[in-house]
Amino acid sequence: MSGPQIIRTPGGEELVVLPRAEYEALLERADREAEDAEDVAIYDARKAELATGGGVLPPEVSAAILRGESRLKAIRNWRGETQLRLNFKTGIGQGYLSDLESGRRTGTPETIAKLAQALDVPVEWLS
Repeated sequence: MSGPQIIRTPGGEELVVLPRAEYEALLERADREAEDAEDVAIYDARKAELATGGGVLPPEVSAAILRGESRLKAIRNWRGETQLRLNFKTGIGQGYLSDLESGRRTGTPETIAKLAQALDVPVEWLS
């Protein structure tokens, strides 16, 4: 059998019979197209984030996070701040800042807002 064969059922429904190789090729193509569609959706979402200026961390911050630093510590270092100076700017204790950076504690929304303002970054970067 070299190509598809069409069979009509007693009820009039048409069925297509394909060689297995053609069937598998169709499945593979469908998988590739689905994956491509997912990639396009991700790309479009990231492009929209860039257009609005939100959600995109600077490359230096992203690299520090990939090296294992917390987001807060990476942003603080990127801004050239020490925990002590951040303490003076926000009134948040240096020990508490250390706990936030290490993940031993999570900040309240008010604390996160203060830190975002002091570091001049969107709150979403620290949430």
